[in-house]
Amino acid sequence: MSKDLDVQGVVKSFGGPAAVDGVSFHVPEGSFFSILGPSGCGKTTLMRMIAGFIEPDSGSITVAGNSILGLAPNRRPVNMVFQNLALFPMMNVAENVAYGLKCRGEANGDIGPKVDRILGRVGLASFGERRVDQLSGGQKQRVAIARCLVLEPALVLLDEPLGALDLKLREHMKIELKQLQGEFGTTFAYITHDQSEALVMSDQVAVMARGRFEQVGSPRELYYRPATPFVAGFVGQSVRWVGKVEQRDGGWVLLRTAEGLPVVAAWDGAGSEAQLFVRPEAMQLARTEAELGALENRFEGSLTNLLFDGAASSVLIAERSTGTEVRVALPQSGPMLQLAQGDTVWFGWAGEAGACFAADA
Repeated sequence: MSKDLDVQGVVKSFGGPAAVDGVSFHVPEGSFFSILGPSGCGKTTLMRMIAGFIEPDSGSITVAGNSILGLAPNRRPVNMVFQNLALFPMMNVAENVAYGLKCRGEANGDIGPKVDRILGRVGLASFGERRVDQLSGGQKQRVAIARCLVLEPALVLLDEPLGALDLKLREHMKIELKQLQGEFGTTFAYITHDQSEALVMSDQVAVMARGRFEQVGSPRELYYRPATPFVAGFVGQSVRWVGKVEQRDGGWVLLRTAEGLPVVAAWDGAGSEAQLFVRPEAMQLARTEAELGALENRFEGSLTNLLFDGAASSVLIAERSTGTEVRVALPQSGPMLQLAQGDTVWFGWAGEAGACFAADA
């Protein structure tokens, strides 16, 4: 039987507005599913309901077609990895990994081989006798994952497990986690406020806000086809404008932003005002207007700041006529690398490059 996770209409309130408000989703067996959202959006509450630490007010949660509501956490085919990892400092690595097996009552003769096998698969074959305080952050992370996977759960829940690691180690562990999940084929449900973690590792991502899912889709769908203004603003970097609709032509509109900038956008929505999100990398930089070709939006400006961040470097440009400041991605090669503060430049983008929504959406 497929060991998938199915959540339908789950609601949880703690006396005020619902922390989780009618959330439904399905996670196929063997996939990596992430819930992405800001602090306080309800994602941890949702995860704790799946784990069994709190019960929902209403709704259903099933694993492999069987309801897990009412089951104690240790009776569910689910294991959880917390941000603080919760390793036992008085035990060595092998004892930490064996702990769940002993609690489950497995025969002593079976525990050792299982522990050795799982430590080998997570790259810690020679670490069984090490104390926890002798491990690096990444090694502790792998011990916590091994302690879960040795129990062969249908589902592993991960509650911001990389949050306590430094930036470089987080980047490394994102790749390791994805590789481990793929190797074991275990279903992972991951919660984070870090969009990079969700986008890099996940097959599907749910963006959550105010107790509800705004959009569920692949990382590519969320990034390039956001369904709501919240998703457009939360996932990735975007320049946002709000403007009045001055002209309509089929599926195109001319917006006049609050700063007075005339912007062409693809939009077939209703309303006299709209908000437009354009990603910095969707914009082109040029020395002359002619270099921008047939782009619907073309503006001249003065470079006010260069924001160096390696491959993610960008520039801030003050548009000539309105003073509107726009952030544009800096190309990684070519003549634009020689730009300096105060230079006059042109920038532009295609009308369909932005995501447009009603102003009150």
